[in-house]
Amino acid sequence: MKHSLLALTLAAALPFAAAHAAEGVSYNYVEGGYSATNQDADADGFGANASVAFHPNFHAFGGYHNQEIDDSSIDFDQWRVGIGYNHEISPRADLVTRIAYEKYDFGRIGGQRLDPDGYSAEVGVRGALTTHLEGYAMAGYEDYGSDYGDDFYGRLGAQVKFTPNWGVSGDVKFAGGDTQWFVGPRFTW
Repeated sequence: MKHSLLALTLAAALPFAAAHAAEGVSYNYVEGGYSATNQDADADGFGANASVAFHPNFHAFGGYHNQEIDDSSIDFDQWRVGIGYNHEISPRADLVTRIAYEKYDFGRIGGQRLDPDGYSAEVGVRGALTTHLEGYAMAGYEDYGSDYGDDFYGRLGAQVKFTPNWGVSGDVKFAGGDTQWFVGPRFTW
């Protein structure tokens, strides 16, 4: 009961916290590009991600990636949709926490449907390192249920800005024995 009351109190206080996004960091963007996974069986394809701020401290985000496993006809879709909270910790850096629904869909393999889903939670720091360079470092946890397991992961990312609206972003996620990465152009508003 005490934990529920504490969680409810914190949730009610979040909208009144005096904070906003750090200078030079926008939570409004759309990006697309090349996506790859390196593990026992490598895969690559394309992906798209987006984020929209709906409050000075909150943003919704999502992503879709489609990859084909090398030397096979097997491809898979990966979906992610969630909500994030950003709190300014310095004029150019934010503390960011995010939770998301996650889903993989491999279709039918060997007569069995393989489509695990679950959730992830991550926390980290995102900031404008210079006027043309932004970066972030996150630590997270993901759980796909008892049939597929769970894992802790690390995520590093950066964006090089050519103009206030256009840049190139990159993201690398290290989870268990695999590495997932993404690189492509980003439009920010």
